[in-house]
Amino acid sequence: MQNLATLLSLPVLIGWLLLPISLLLLGAFSGWTENPRKLDHCWRLAGGLLLGSMAVTLGIGLLLLLDGPVFRTGLPELGRYLGLYPDGLAVWMALLVAFIGWTILRYAESYLRRDAARERFLPWFLTTLASVLLLVFTDNLLVLAGAWIGVSLALHHLLVLYRDRPEARLAAFQKFIVSRIGDVCIIGAVWMLYLHYGTFHLPEMREAAGRDATGSTGLEWASVLFAVAAILKCAQVPFHGWLLRVMEAPTPVSALLHAGVINLGGFLWLRIYSVLDGFTAGHYLLLTVGGITAVVAVLAMMSQSSVKHALAWSTSAQMGFMLFEIGMGAYLLAFLHLMAHSLYKAHSFLASGRTVAASNVPTFGHAPIATRMRWAASVGVLATLLLWSFPGIVAGNPVLAGVLVLAVSGAVLGITEGKSYGVRLLLSGLALGLIPVYGLLHMLLGPIFPEGASPELPLSALLTGGLMLALLALMSLIIALPVPSRFSMALKLHISHGFYLMIPFDRLTYRIREFGSAFPRKVSEIEAKTALGEKQ
Repeated sequence: MQNLATLLSLPVLIGWLLLPISLLLLGAFSGWTENPRKLDHCWRLAGGLLLGSMAVTLGIGLLLLLDGPVFRTGLPELGRYLGLYPDGLAVWMALLVAFIGWTILRYAESYLRRDAARERFLPWFLTTLASVLLLVFTDNLLVLAGAWIGVSLALHHLLVLYRDRPEARLAAFQKFIVSRIGDVCIIGAVWMLYLHYGTFHLPEMREAAGRDATGSTGLEWASVLFAVAAILKCAQVPFHGWLLRVMEAPTPVSALLHAGVINLGGFLWLRIYSVLDGFTAGHYLLLTVGGITAVVAVLAMMSQSSVKHALAWSTSAQMGFMLFEIGMGAYLLAFLHLMAHSLYKAHSFLASGRTVAASNVPTFGHAPIATRMRWAASVGVLATLLLWSFPGIVAGNPVLAGVLVLAVSGAVLGITEGKSYGVRLLLSGLALGLIPVYGLLHMLLGPIFPEGASPELPLSALLTGGLMLALLALMSLIIALPVPSRFSMALKLHISHGFYLMIPFDRLTYRIREFGSAFPRKVSEIEAKTALGEKQ
């Protein structure tokens, strides 16, 4: 039986490896052929490959569950031989990527049916998905860095799918600059890890890190570079302006970006944290920048009148929370956040037409602020007592407990007017049920991350995290309270623009763009003058 399991592992892993290669080849063929029938076949074949990816990934997950000290499948050893990293994190991420990719592909097939951009969409969409899957599967940091760069380059072509839209081109240009800086950071960080461990293979790095827990300056610099790359990829302040403008791209591209690609900064850290030395400078950078972004973006989202801008600010805020959680060492919570955000945001964009239609329906007014505050405070106290009784749910971290309490209280704070006592009690119970649901998910997915994965947090990190949460709660209340004062009105105006934090980077990119467009003209003028002088 054991030999049979080992025999099954090899073809399943080979199938896993061939999937991104097949998507790349299919993307190349769909970009080359001009035959409409063959293009339609490419769309159907792409959907079949993504369904096959989910099936193969489920098979690998089953083999991982069977693998143990008594019953050996040989999956990790064979994966290392093929350059793959078949662990729980890769399996869940591969399922998520394939499912969202398949959903967006089906939507785009009808959405772009009579669109001139349909032929350009499929090749770059498949290239993006193949690069993401390769990034998820690989155990080699060099391949990971190459796939990281490939994702951003392929996505750039999708962002300029409608080349006649100036805002789309500007957003793509800003994203291009941000991505190239992130690429340099990734390459530098990978090189730092190689200098420290002498290998590019993650399993070997993990084994070396487990044997020798001593850190180095190189690891600290690697953590900072990885943190900067994640911050840039996840559209954190002050580099978030492009995310607001990218709405000019077609809906399938927006869904792919907001539900998939933008999460890669979080996945990067969930993949490499174990080869770093505990709580690093990179953790502190993620904690600070992610916390500030979460505060600013949540407040800006609450003050938007445009559905699309609210969705963009929401993405930036959720990525801020995810990086904040990684900075706090809450890797499992960050992973759950990543998965939930991907599924929610894919649905939000693909159902955006219905969202706009629903926004025309008269809204329900809020209950009196005193009533909402009483219910929110009561549920918040119950949530606090629950976490106090079961501190293992948040690993004894008071800041993470504060995140859950704020989430529960915020859900109750939106109670509408005219609801009976029984309905309010039911809504409060559902909000409070978030905590045991998180505890259940923590128990089910906990084996993805080994025991003792969370680093020991210094006091400064706990104080910084607590300050961020207190600031978020206070500012949210100021926005929610209907106090018509000059101060509140002015504050809400500044908040709706994200405190203008994007302006410095916007101005810099404008100057770079102007210089880039003016340089060819100057070269042409010099060449013309030189030719004229030679004639004379």
